[in-house]
Amino acid sequence: MEPKKANVKKGHARVDIADALRGLAVMGIIILHSIEHFNFYSYPDTAGQSPWLNFTDKAIWDGLFFMFGGKAYAVFALLFGFSFFIQDDNQRMRGHDFRLRFCWRLVLLFLIGNINASFFTGEVLVLYSLVGFILPLTCRLKDKWVFLLACLLLIQPLPLYYTLRAVADPSFVTPAIPTRSFWDATFAVQSNGTFFETVRVNLWEGQLASLAWAWDHGRVFQTAALFLLGMLAGRRELFLKKNLSVWGKILAGALIAFFPLYGLGNMLPNFIENTSVLTPLKLIVTSLSNFAFMLTLVSGVMFAFYCTKLHKPLMKFTSYGKMSLTNYITQSIIGSLMYYNWGLALHTRFGITASCVAGIVFFILQFAFCRWWMKHHTHGPMEYLWKRATWLK
Repeated sequence: MEPKKANVKKGHARVDIADALRGLAVMGIIILHSIEHFNFYSYPDTAGQSPWLNFTDKAIWDGLFFMFGGKAYAVFALLFGFSFFIQDDNQRMRGHDFRLRFCWRLVLLFLIGNINASFFTGEVLVLYSLVGFILPLTCRLKDKWVFLLACLLLIQPLPLYYTLRAVADPSFVTPAIPTRSFWDATFAVQSNGTFFETVRVNLWEGQLASLAWAWDHGRVFQTAALFLLGMLAGRRELFLKKNLSVWGKILAGALIAFFPLYGLGNMLPNFIENTSVLTPLKLIVTSLSNFAFMLTLVSGVMFAFYCTKLHKPLMKFTSYGKMSLTNYITQSIIGSLMYYNWGLALHTRFGITASCVAGIVFFILQFAFCRWWMKHHTHGPMEYLWKRATWLK
């Protein structure tokens, strides 16, 4: 008789909806960065500009930030945690412990993030590489403890403490990291600096300013929470069609929560004069509001992907999502080239409307390239290098 083969699980297959969501998130990030001139808030003089352009500038700015501001990055973070679960669980089913390997992967991401940061001060990969260590530290905890920790982080514990402290002590001043000199240095070199001056300032003053901004605006706690929730979504197989009913409940809850949170965030300045109370409280409310809206977007895409004729168009975003790291870094390089002084310096010519159009055109070119590339390769260029370096082979 032939010996029985070992019963080894094959592991998780790639989840198309996750790649589609990741692609949509990166699309939103790129267009937002374009109208921001990649953290270079310098625009041509709009005096004498036509009323129509004034209208489109404001409509585009407000509309895009309402739709994607704080939400596209949230989707990206959620899927980062989900990807960790897939990698970790696949290795676990093969009898391997992925945790130390993932820590090395985060070190590599830190290096990749600094390459990206040399072009763009607002990048998030360095933040992800630092906050990401929460995943191997918590991945063996039970679901309920992971969920409770994520909830604690979502309510922004430090700003909550500042709020309560300021209410109890009117003389208390909410602390903030002083970053004005860092932002001034980056703006000056973006306006007048050479390429090498831009790289030097971006990697020091720019990174310090970016990380300090993330800390002061609650992105550190929120990112950690989303990593954990993404890992939980993987454990519960929430991105599979069989769990659409769960997303129906999530959608209902998110809609119920979003509108009062959004309204409260807008009304708070009218009722609270003490900035030491207002600033951290508004941060908490806005963070929760963005989280609720992000869940609404993800739920909507889930139902569109699995239940409507939009499935086929959304499937086209999977190739773009599979190359999200390549696309994210490429947009930083091209954006810096387009708007900073070392490159084409288009910040003096492109207003918000023109910058939005430029961002859309760049996205379309990236999208077409990804569709072509993924027909011939299994990974994007940066994804391939990251994977090979992760396994040191």
